[in-house]
Formats: sequence, structure tokens, C-alpha cells
Amino acid sequence: MFDSLKSKLKNIFSTSSPKLDSESIFEGEGGIGPEEPAAAAPGAEEKPLSRKEQLRAGKQKKPAQEEAGGTGGDMIASSGKKIKEDPLDDLLDELELALLESDVAYPVVQDVILGVRDNLVNKKHGRQYTLEQVVEAAVKDSVRSVLRANEFDFDTWVEGQPRPTVMMFVGINGTGKTTTIAKIAKRLKDDGRSVVIAACDTFRAGAIEQLSIHAERVGVKIVKQGQDADPSAVAFDAIEHARSKGKDVVLLDTAGRMQTNSNLIDEMKKIARVSKPALKVFVGDALAGNDAIEQAKVFDTAIGIDAIVLTKIDTDAKGGAALSIARTIGKPIAFVSDGQGYDDLQAFDSEWMLERLFEGADE
Repeated sequence: MFDSLKSKLKNIFSTSSPKLDSESIFEGEGGIGPEEPAAAAPGAEEKPLSRKEQLRAGKQKKPAQEEAGGTGGDMIASSGKKIKEDPLDDLLDELELALLESDVAYPVVQDVILGVRDNLVNKKHGRQYTLEQVVEAAVKDSVRSVLRANEFDFDTWVEGQPRPTVMMFVGINGTGKTTTIAKIAKRLKDDGRSVVIAACDTFRAGAIEQLSIHAERVGVKIVKQGQDADPSAVAFDAIEHARSKGKDVVLLDTAGRMQTNSNLIDEMKKIARVSKPALKVFVGDALAGNDAIEQAKVFDTAIGIDAIVLTKIDTDAKGGAALSIARTIGKPIAFVSDGQGYDDLQAFDSEWMLERLFEGADE
């Protein structure tokens, strides 16, 4: 997962990188370079902590980090060296290129770069930290600030909704939308909620059959009609069934022809008008990169997206969509799908994402 981006980050943080030359990038006297020993207690020799240990310690001191501005509160010091701005530009150029090559949207790249600059320039860092440690912590904190805007607590949201709660799922064919609906249905059922699935993709008979198989496997009710039936009528029937039977949640599957198809967009608008969903979810393929962002924008303009599910994230080497999509369209990520099983649905969490982006970067 995210192997390409992790490899690029590892190269940037490498001690052999010419961009991380302590002699040229720091100003002032003294140093915090790799050859300088870590601060130790009087009369005792203490080995410098590894980068992984330092980052773990920084994570445990999260409130101090935030107060200090993001490089890790324990790395900010009253004495030490400041990073020069000009040499830092070269390093940031390399970071910018790495993010762009990983399909991170340009506005998000700029957010990350500006965050790193703010975390590093004109701040002094403790002498016991290597330059690589300081830079990596700054990048990690900047990415964290981007990801935190992307979180959505689905379970808490569902708990506070009136019954039946209607959710509408949109996205183009091939993104895993139908399987995602089945995964969410199982998650809700495992939490003790009764679920009805509506087969509103009446454009393809295969879609109705596929959803029927999923509903049977996870043990939930499905409401369906034949091919070419009115999708909004199927949605209406499912909601009425849920009301009459006292069901908790209705999940609406929808057609997924190309998002540029005007008939599809009109269909989505009609389903939304009839069903009045409390949550409209865009399901996007993480492997599609910036294409997934453009797809989400079209659906958001048409019906107004409330949350996002990213599928196939377990096979995504670049990580661009996961970093970019929520920040770009201003909608949070509810889940990421990291496998084919019904339980392979991970609630999106910024720390979960950071661990996978940076694991191995400091080894």
C-alpha cells in the first residue's frame, strides 16, 4: 500500500541525500547534524534515539506538538540551529515532485509544502535531533493537518439519525460500489441495525443479480424490480417497506455509467429528490487518482456529496487519491476499502493513513 510514495519519501529523508546536508542548510553556530551526540544526563552516556523512536515519542506528546506548531513539540528548542530558507527550497522542490508523481492534487501539494515550510523556517530545533528527523517530522505533521480535515465518524452519525435512515451511493461502474454497499450493510447489521438494500441500478440486469447475491450473503432484505424499471420507484418502494416494517437503514444502489452521461446525472437527481437521502456517498477507486477527484466533483455538483468511500486502497501504490480527494472537494472520507471480504472496510483515520504512508520511511 502506497509503496511508490513511501519509496519517494524514504529517498528524501535518506541521510545520503544531498538535500539534507547539515553544513549547508543550517545557520548559526553549533549543530544538530548526525555526528553530534544526543543530550545526555550528567555523568552518563546516552545513545541518540532512532528516528522511529523519536517520532513515536513525538506522537505521545501530541498536545505539545500542536502548541509548538507542528514539527513535534519536543523538537523545538530555545537553543540550536535554524534552517536556512534558500537551501530548504531545494528540498521542498523534491518533495513537491514526489507528491505530484504520486497523483496528489496540486492544491493539496501546495498545502503540504506550505505546512512544511511553516514548520521548519525560523524555528530552532534541539541539538539531539538529526536534520532528517526534523524534516521528516515536519512533513508528517503537515500531511496530518491535511488528513484531519478528511475524517467522518460514520457510526456516531448513524446513531443520531431518525429511522429509517436513507443513504444513497453514487459512482461510476467498476469502482466497487455494489460491494461497498454490502460491506456497509454487514457493518450496520453487526451493530444490531436492520437494513434494507434497494437495487436502483435498473440499467443492467447483472447489477440487480449481483446485489441480490450480496444481500443474501450478508443476510439483509433487498427491494428490487426488473431491468429498465424506474430507479426512483425502486427507491420509494424500499423506503416505504422500511417504514412499514420498522427497519433502521435503507441503502440505495444506483447506476454507474460514465459521470459525463447527462441521462445518468438526471437519474441521480430524480432518485435524490424522491428518496431525500440523509447521506449521499461517493464511491471512488483509489487507483483512479485524479480521475476519481473529477468524478466526485461531477456528482457533487449534481446532487451534493456528503461523504466518500475509497475502494482498492490496499493495491494503491501512489496514495494520491487518499491524500487529495476529501481536501479538494471539501467532503470527508468515511471509509476505505482494503480487501474483497465483507469485513474489509476500514473507518478512515488520519493516524491509520499516516502509519501506512510513513512506515519504513525511517528505516
